[in-house]
Amino acid sequence: MGSLFELLLLFNKGRNYHTKSLADLYQAMKIRLSIFFFTVLLFTQLSAQYFKAVKAEDGIEIIEKGKKVLFYRTQPVNGGGQNARTNYIHPLYGLDGSILTEDFPNDHPYHHGIYWAWHQIIYKDKKIADGWINDNVRWQVIDTKTGKGKKRIFLKSTVLWKAALPDNKVQNIIRENSKITVHQSSDNFRAIDFDIELNSLIEGIKIGGDDSEKGYGGFSVRLKLPKNISFLSDNKSIVPQELGIEAGPWMDFTGSFGIDSSVKSGLTILCHPLNPVTKNTWILRKKTSMQNSVYPGKVPVEITSKGIRLRYRIIVHNDQIKDIDLQKLYDAYIVDSVK
Repeated sequence: MGSLFELLLLFNKGRNYHTKSLADLYQAMKIRLSIFFFTVLLFTQLSAQYFKAVKAEDGIEIIEKGKKVLFYRTQPVNGGGQNARTNYIHPLYGLDGSILTEDFPNDHPYHHGIYWAWHQIIYKDKKIADGWINDNVRWQVIDTKTGKGKKRIFLKSTVLWKAALPDNKVQNIIRENSKITVHQSSDNFRAIDFDIELNSLIEGIKIGGDDSEKGYGGFSVRLKLPKNISFLSDNKSIVPQELGIEAGPWMDFTGSFGIDSSVKSGLTILCHPLNPVTKNTWILRKKTSMQNSVYPGKVPVEITSKGIRLRYRIIVHNDQIKDIDLQKLYDAYIVDSVK
């Protein structure tokens, strides 16, 4: 009993009232603990209300404080035909609620919001499928999970890549485990992380980009491109070209994306420094196409038993983000990724 009394005295040390008995100390401790647990419960409830994941038959929508953030597709669009697929983001919403991405655009109906795809899917040195145009490959989302952390919500998915091998037998060739994390937005921007892991289920599987000098393939964003779109990397203006451009580890796209055409906003793609590339190559377009962080290029790479891990962060921002802020946001991404 003596040790409990000393503990209670220590707990109440520095308070402005005087406790006359152990019973008084016990009662004071009960009140303080009740306040503490009520505060924790209230904070937990408020955090749960801040983000919401709404599941539908064809996908999962992420909502922040009542505003739509993105939709992750788990089932193909009805009537989409050959170009319909799963495992991508559309719509992606701006901070003002405007839709930033396109799905099934007329010029390239196999472009889908935020997606990752490769022209060359190879088995034992023979091309068996084209993941860019959905030829002989399908993606089956077999599992999804959502959860919440401190100031964030995440969506995990397990996806099987299916293709017919030379013997015409359809097999699972790749298992993909991905995690999309939406961070709590500020007044000026929202950060969304993509962590993609590809593991081969059979030996001899390789992936590669377009087999021309363009080499495009990998993490891509099909934006609703405004006429005044501009490109920025490492705080330098970038002019799109037909072939890939070597630039910094982040690329910003700014223009009149929002509901009010007189106001500029934008989106930035940040590439993780541990992605398996020796240089950052970008395929950029001012109209009627996607924007692509190239990996691996025209030369295919094998997916070994250790797998391939690709990580990116998307920054959705308003017109208050400046060049220097984007570099700071990239530096913060590096710090966040090693926590």
